[in-house]
Amino acid sequence: MKLIKSLTMLSLVGAMVASCGEKKNEETVVTEEVVEEAVVVEETPNIVGVASGNADFSTLVAAVGAADLVGTLSGEGPFTVFAPTNAAFDKLPAGTVESLLKPESKDKLTAVLTYHVVAGKFEAAAVIDAINANNGKFEVTTVQGGKITLSLVGGNVVLTDANGGTATVVIADVAASNGVIHAIDTVVMPK
Repeated sequence: MKLIKSLTMLSLVGAMVASCGEKKNEETVVTEEVVEEAVVVEETPNIVGVASGNADFSTLVAAVGAADLVGTLSGEGPFTVFAPTNAAFDKLPAGTVESLLKPESKDKLTAVLTYHVVAGKFEAAAVIDAINANNGKFEVTTVQGGKITLSLVGGNVVLTDANGGTATVVIADVAASNGVIHAIDTVVMPK
């Protein structure tokens, strides 16, 4: 009888130890899965990073570098950038881009580039709502200090600069970690 009690007790202890071991293994597997998922998370680049990763913005990226605005546009923000594409810069009179990229034109280049930037993050839906809420036109103040009027033409957001020149948003809501980019088809100019 003592032998049966001892064997039963030994079996019971063995089962308890085995089940505890299985539980630990399950916890370890769960922990390893969580660690693997955390490593895969990627962060959206900032405005300069997004623009640098798109060949259609190579002229803009070169201009931002020449104006020493990389640090500013890489900052916390948020910013809304109406970013001219390479084709937009190509519309400027011959020699304009080359002239603006010269060191002696840095102040003018900075003024032109910051005229394309608005403090705050304004996605397309918010821009369209603001235009509709203000009788079809909404004026924004740029980081440069000048004004741009936003309106809708044929369902597209159109920017009108201080000189009456216009640009159309051709790609909206390009996300960046410190704001949003709206690609435009023409360079807008301050006074």
